[in-house]
Amino acid sequence: MSSAKSVVISCAGIGSRLGLATTKALININGKSLIRWQLELFKDIEDVRIVIGFQANEVVEEVRKYRDDVVFVYNHRYFETKTGASFYLGARDGNEYALEYDGDLLVHPDDVKMLLEQEGEWVAYADKMSDDAVYVKTNQVGDVLAFSRDQGDYEWTGPCCLKKDRLRYSSGHVFNQLEPYLPMKGIKVRACDIDTYDDYQRALEFIKGW
Repeated sequence: MSSAKSVVISCAGIGSRLGLATTKALININGKSLIRWQLELFKDIEDVRIVIGFQANEVVEEVRKYRDDVVFVYNHRYFETKTGASFYLGARDGNEYALEYDGDLLVHPDDVKMLLEQEGEWVAYADKMSDDAVYVKTNQVGDVLAFSRDQGDYEWTGPCCLKKDRLRYSSGHVFNQLEPYLPMKGIKVRACDIDTYDDYQRALEFIKGW
């Protein structure tokens, strides 16, 4: 595993489409907050950075129950920016490589372990599952060629890993940060993105298989 790697978890958003009146980091998944599930996946990573905005104090309080060495980074413009801005802000003062992980994402623990052992830059994707997906188009060997709102071979879920000096401040999404550097190495994972209440129900099922 590359030692020069920071994990950036983007938890600044409001999560309005979910309809549970809480930031997604704090939703209950089988008795544990989503951010706790994520922290357990990265327990062996030294440099974990969590980007906060909406309900920041509550997220900090929850995280500190499990780890006291996390770096918190504020995205003060969380209301008008997307995850691309949070990725940039979280990675800016971190290590050479930044592994981005969305605050509404669950990836199978075995696949997270595999991703942490990857060198260099890559993009992860999964089988189509979400209600409101962004898709990825791939070639025969699985490299990511393009992102699309309309169609593709798989669903873009993240995570991804990029050199931090390739990131720019923008109000867009993480996949917009990646687009200038396509094609990129692609890795298929088992993942569940939680955008809507139906996605949340699927996540409860997904996690039973762990």
